[in-house]
Amino acid sequence: MSRICPLFSGSSGNSTYIASENGSLLIDVGASFHAISSALEAIDSSCEEIKAVLITHEHTDHIKGLKTFLKYAKVPVVASEATLNTLISANIIPAGTKTLQIDNRSELCGFEITRFPTMHDCVGSSGYSVYTADGKKISVCTDLGKVTDEVRTAVYGSDAVLIESNHDIDMLKKGPYPPALKMRILSDNGHISNNACAAELPNLLDSGTKRFILGHLSRKNNSPLLAFNAACASLTDCGAKAEIDYMLSVASPTGNGVTVV
Repeated sequence: MSRICPLFSGSSGNSTYIASENGSLLIDVGASFHAISSALEAIDSSCEEIKAVLITHEHTDHIKGLKTFLKYAKVPVVASEATLNTLISANIIPAGTKTLQIDNRSELCGFEITRFPTMHDCVGSSGYSVYTADGKKISVCTDLGKVTDEVRTAVYGSDAVLIESNHDIDMLKKGPYPPALKMRILSDNGHISNNACAAELPNLLDSGTKRFILGHLSRKNNSPLLAFNAACASLTDCGAKAEIDYMLSVASPTGNGVTVV
């Protein structure tokens, strides 16, 4: 049986666990090796179970623990060509590590993986859809900047989606961040708001998605309740009923107990 569990989610670190009967993957390693190991143990898994690591992009909150993790877990690293080149040049991927450049779709360790580009502010930024051995499609799309038609096409039809709901616009505008950082977050190359995320959910529901996880919430410019309420309101407006038509949860920064099967 397949499952997805966000181990860490937010500006301080990101890592998502996806498992099926053939093994498991990590999407991003944005926490220390010790923290990742402990988080995996908490969901009855281990580093030894991981078959590959998929990296969305080069920002620290997504690769913080990657170098150490790869020293202990000799697994392939999957990413866009630009992201792999950046990580290799920075000596974050140890010599001898198997890498797989993915431009569209590849098969790896019993999973079928589709990469799609995102509008975040680094070259080669990616989201992923993972097709598991039991026929489930699980998608992870954070650091979106803007939800493009290419992103929509890639994630539609997913059984479960972890989607960015980064900030409440009013909180961000009134918050402590300097103007340049606020502009970056609000731009098409930054992060998407609760409202932008919520607007996508009815169409995802229509495409067959029943399980939503809201992720990458800002600690200073958002709250789980605001993100949850925005998503619920959007789904309710289209006539959907919680726990009947869909399941909705919010990933916390650390210590997530959210496991979607």
